[in-house]
Amino acid sequence: MWLLCFLLVILTGCADQAAGYSNGKVSIACGDMTPQHGYESSPYPPPYNITVDKSAFSPGDHITVSLRVAPSSSAHFKGFLIEARDAGRPSSPAVGSFILVDPAKSQLLQCGHTQGFAVSHRDSSKKIQVQAVWESPKNPPGQVQFFVTVVQKYKVYWVRIAGPVVSVSGATAVPTTITPAEVTSPAALPTAFSSADCGRSKSCLRDPPGCHPESDTHCFFLSFHSEEGGMSVMFELSGPAEGYVSFALSQDKWMGNDDVYLCVNDGHRGTINAAYVSGRTHPEMAPEGALRDQALRLANGVIQCRFRRNVLLPQMENRFDLNQSYFLFLAHGRAQHGLIHRHERQPLISTNRIVISGPPEDLSGSRSPLLIKFHGVLMLTGWMWMVSTAVLFARHFKHLCSHTSLLGHQIWFQVHRTMMVLAVGLTAVAFTLPFIYRGGWSKHAGSHPYIGCAVMALSIIQPIMAVLRPAPQSPRRIFFNWMHLIAGTTGQLLAAVCIFLGVGQQALLLPSPWCPAVLTGWLLWIVLADLLLLIHSHRLQTAGHDSTEDRQRIVSPQLESQRHGEISTFKKIVLVVFLLGNTGFQVALVKAITNV
Repeated sequence: MWLLCFLLVILTGCADQAAGYSNGKVSIACGDMTPQHGYESSPYPPPYNITVDKSAFSPGDHITVSLRVAPSSSAHFKGFLIEARDAGRPSSPAVGSFILVDPAKSQLLQCGHTQGFAVSHRDSSKKIQVQAVWESPKNPPGQVQFFVTVVQKYKVYWVRIAGPVVSVSGATAVPTTITPAEVTSPAALPTAFSSADCGRSKSCLRDPPGCHPESDTHCFFLSFHSEEGGMSVMFELSGPAEGYVSFALSQDKWMGNDDVYLCVNDGHRGTINAAYVSGRTHPEMAPEGALRDQALRLANGVIQCRFRRNVLLPQMENRFDLNQSYFLFLAHGRAQHGLIHRHERQPLISTNRIVISGPPEDLSGSRSPLLIKFHGVLMLTGWMWMVSTAVLFARHFKHLCSHTSLLGHQIWFQVHRTMMVLAVGLTAVAFTLPFIYRGGWSKHAGSHPYIGCAVMALSIIQPIMAVLRPAPQSPRRIFFNWMHLIAGTTGQLLAAVCIFLGVGQQALLLPSPWCPAVLTGWLLWIVLADLLLLIHSHRLQTAGHDSTEDRQRIVSPQLESQRHGEISTFKKIVLVVFLLGNTGFQVALVKAITNV
């Protein structure tokens, strides 16, 4: 019973906490107005209307804000968040305060140190309309715009829907319908990019390393070189993607506060945009003017774009100085209706920082962070090599060198215990690395982290049971033997499943189907060695039963010694071949990890 309770405690500590906020207390989302649901916002037009009862106001005036389901839609909504902001600076903090119209449906939120800066839902009941009254501050900005986040259901929501703009009386009113700025289409690229001058006249970052974008449709390619006497930089970006390819300039190897450039396939035309990423959020598109000499090509599922950017853009916030050194990120993903989705793979990140306007280099990079690589190597070492070897010793080598002891115990026991303790230590270290890298729980890793928690729990339980095991002569020893066997076998099976899932993770995406085939070969190798030793033991037992009593009496001690020597030789050969094969499989996978 204590074993089950301990397991539940460990698994509970590994479980992810989900914050649904059905009670509407979403002050945590006041800044970017994004629900903490772990999903992307809907790319489709919202089926909701936001209206106000007046277009002009004076300080201290009241304006009624209404959120309704569109007449042409049969939708509803469960959650909402309404704020008013300076229309000229929509990313600035909320202004004014709200007064409730229906306290049964809505409630006031404290954003920062001020109560009433925003209004949200009170429960998760279905709604088709809500209202709130906004009170203007004493010193309002010239124009105020209302923004609304609407949650239809947990996975379907719209973030920061732009609503009407109201103006201070006497100021020029802004129309409530905002017309998108005209976008200049890039020119057509006549030919595909070439990697011939990489490292000589331009810097290049490629994935796979050394690929050629002119002939390889699976090649991700970024190149750049200085032009116009060092006053500008020409960029070339190419990659296979249905929606977009992008690169970013970053001060570190973490997503956030990055200068981003995107080439987007928006249906039947392409666009080239500069943007800024403040965190693990959607890029904030920059106004036109940062890029020039744009050209784009869409062919055979490959997006290629070229553009020029001045080294210095002091008038544009968030555009980095290209005379400085940065890490380079290369990513791609889907796009719908002009909106981009989260990148589908871990971005390729340059190994070192590079001065963008500096001398040309042929760059290298990795899609897997160093901590995640260490996680994979430690887990493979612990479970592919140490655990499988320790189990083989415990099952088949108890009688090998049975007359020889090491530190007071038989050799098989010392080997088994030492390797298992080392495996537990490696597992514990490897277990913490993804949490350090992510800064918490990963919401996009599927079942891999959950199974990993179970493996970690069983890894801790096994040595605890071993320390508390009864004496060999105790009648309770049989229960320990069964529990030790069941827990160990379960842990080994779950670890194998976890390894198979791990090689397909975004942060450590190993080549497929090559890596799964290597793992399958490793499992068959373990099963084969075990079967050989089982068959060998069974054959010896059968031969022993067939011997007559008279023959057993006349067998000399020398012949018996020779027979045991033959047994030991066979098992030693199997053990050596098993260890060589195990090492080969592990080295192959570790090499694949280092090359990712």
